[in-house]
Amino acid sequence: MNYQINSKTTYLTETLEKLAKEEAEVLMLAKNDKGLGDLATEELKNIRVQKEAVEKQIAEIVAVEKAEEEFPNEMIMEIRAGVGGEEAALFAEELAIMYQKFAAEKNWQWTLVYKSESPLGGFKEAVFELRGQDAFKNLRWETGIHRIQRVPATEKSGRVHTSTASVAVLPLRKKTNFIINPADLDMEFSRAGGKGGQNVNKVETAVRLIHKPTGLDVRSTSERSQARNREKALSILSAKLENLKEREEAAKFAKNRKDQIGSAVRSEKIRTYNVLQDRVTDHRLKENWHNIAAILNGDLEPIVKQLAATLA
Repeated sequence: MNYQINSKTTYLTETLEKLAKEEAEVLMLAKNDKGLGDLATEELKNIRVQKEAVEKQIAEIVAVEKAEEEFPNEMIMEIRAGVGGEEAALFAEELAIMYQKFAAEKNWQWTLVYKSESPLGGFKEAVFELRGQDAFKNLRWETGIHRIQRVPATEKSGRVHTSTASVAVLPLRKKTNFIINPADLDMEFSRAGGKGGQNVNKVETAVRLIHKPTGLDVRSTSERSQARNREKALSILSAKLENLKEREEAAKFAKNRKDQIGSAVRSEKIRTYNVLQDRVTDHRLKENWHNIAAILNGDLEPIVKQLAATLA
């Protein structure tokens, strides 16, 4: 097996080559001098023990990298208000807070990349970056339509409203096979939103990328420089394009419902939060959980575990 392509194993590969050379030299000496029999045998044994140890280290590093490639520890979460106007925007913000608190419990880093607020303070759209052990592995099943049923505070007649918000979870992989042609991009710059008279509001640091062939639109306003925002927007766009390609391929070969769920799209209704009945229902699992207040406060562990146990 050729390990040289893996930068993390270069030193170990060189050690392995050195041991192989020593092994060949000892074999040659033993062949030319029969009196070295026992000594050569012992030396060869030591060399082979070292080789096995180095090969084991290399295999472990490769296995870890393979796992990190499949389930990277960096991801993007995009939350958008759906049906329901301002109530949907408020629900989108509640979902963002729920995931942020869950991330805090897991000691993950949570960073706002971009947000567009509604007049009442909710989120029309918000994009976050998460970094931490098993972040994507834990939250990959959250992609889809989330629905809340409740009586809004502004509803005088007590009528129950149904509002929705969509969630998209995208892994940020270090290696990507998707190459973006610069000619396919439109790029816009603007002043980043925010309070006060900081530099971020005086210079056009915010970046918006439009991928013309697909119409995908990505924004980044969290960084203090235009270059950093452009870099972040490009990484998010790459993740979106790769995800789009994976979904298209999965749709061709999905043999059953479980396969389709595994490549869930944002248009699928996955969960309902019924406030009056204090019940959260995951429609893929056909399972219910109670205590919505705790769940919206970040207590997602039981749901996340059940999803992983059933769908993984």
